[in-house]
Amino acid sequence: MAVAAQSGMVTNWRGQLAGWANHGAAKPLIFLLGLGPLAHWIWAGAQDALGTNPAETLLRGSGLWTLRLLCLVLVVTPLCRWTGVAALGRFRRMIGLFAFFYATLHFLAYAWLDQGLGLQAILRDLAKRPFALLGFTAWVLMLPLAATSFDRAIRALGRARWKTLHLLVHPAALAGLLHFVWMRASKNRADETLVYAAILALLFVARWLHWHRRKSRPAVSVA
Repeated sequence: MAVAAQSGMVTNWRGQLAGWANHGAAKPLIFLLGLGPLAHWIWAGAQDALGTNPAETLLRGSGLWTLRLLCLVLVVTPLCRWTGVAALGRFRRMIGLFAFFYATLHFLAYAWLDQGLGLQAILRDLAKRPFALLGFTAWVLMLPLAATSFDRAIRALGRARWKTLHLLVHPAALAGLLHFVWMRASKNRADETLVYAAILALLFVARWLHWHRRKSRPAVSVA
């Protein structure tokens, strides 16, 4: 009886989660949540509440939200697998595009507010500061992902090649993490980086274990 009741609770919880994921309001809600950080900065800027160094606030905030959203993108597939609710995958593309959006804001804040939009100054800084180069590398790796995040690109590339291309999210997330760790370490503030490093490590291990299990499955012969 206890096992049956527990199984029923799990089924009910899974059904509720699937119902929410398939609800027509779910995507608009995720979209509004994705705009939250930007709305906060606009409001804070209008209220002159971005702190003593608004450029630093925008630069660090946009970079941190990029890393958070990259972690969230990588959580979606394992979450679909662990919960059995494939509908959660509907939000992966939007979250990924928001990650690229904030990464682009981060790069623009760096190029404009930190380097005055001077190409030579940007190139010199990238050559001089490896952590800045890592951040730029992460943004470049995200470019083809954002450029192919629509159905026509999937059809043009073919699903297999499209999936292979979108594995770039992993080195992009790793480069973003290293950029963050290096930047924080230079300011003796490495404690926060451990949280994101642990999250990404768990996600990479989970993906490797899934890949290893699939590879280890015996091939099914057809008589």
